[in-house]
Amino acid sequence: MTGTVERGVERRATPVLARRNPAAKLAAALLFSLPLIATLDPVAPAVAVAVELAVLPLFGVRPLALLRRAAPLLLSIAGTLVTLLLFAADRSGTVLLDAGPVLLTTGVLWTALGMALRVVAIALPGLIVLSTTDPTDLADALIQNARISPRFAIGALAAFRMVPLLTDEWRTLAAARRARGVDAGRNPAAAVRIFVSAAFALLVGAIRRGVRLATAMDARGFDARTPRTVARRQSFRYPDALLMVAAAGLSAAALAISVLTGVFRPII
Repeated sequence: MTGTVERGVERRATPVLARRNPAAKLAAALLFSLPLIATLDPVAPAVAVAVELAVLPLFGVRPLALLRRAAPLLLSIAGTLVTLLLFAADRSGTVLLDAGPVLLTTGVLWTALGMALRVVAIALPGLIVLSTTDPTDLADALIQNARISPRFAIGALAAFRMVPLLTDEWRTLAAARRARGVDAGRNPAAAVRIFVSAAFALLVGAIRRGVRLATAMDARGFDARTPRTVARRQSFRYPDALLMVAAAGLSAAALAISVLTGVFRPII
């Protein structure tokens, strides 16, 4: 009786969207983000990003925590912006800066802004889902509700669990090189050489660990063709379906706003 009460209190304390079915949250993220690929203008992704930031409290995700998770994404966006500003083929619009090979126009800025916002709008739903979903629950939901092959789902879960090990191993490699006195100093070429060498060592270690893990899983019957039972049930309820419908509707609304404002630019 006490355990039931504790589970009920814990469930009420969990934000309303965070406790939805993991497969439904993943499907909602795809339904919301994938239609945004259809346009190049910045209006639709800007509306989508505003919606994503507005629902963060419903998922229980703190903006600063999401910002830390999205740091690699922001770095890639910065690189994309620099590439577009320097090498974009479309130089239409008013000239804002003409400095030799650098020609900055309003058309280039519009394209770069649309690309950056679209990347953020497409990636944020996945980050939000992964931040509020236990990987084991997601694998269980994919097997039970999405009818994904248990072999694929459990293999993906094992690979996902190994990702943090790569970070720890990279720190270990860096510490070992520093202990041996291997340091690039201020030499960029040496820094690149050391980075490539460490990345190759990390790749070799990951492959070896993956082979050992696959052998261990095979020995424990994970590759058996017999039907598998589940320890934790993942139920798909009406609110889960409503979340998916709402995600598709909000994405369509973002595209509709882009069309109504006259800035819609289809990708094809």
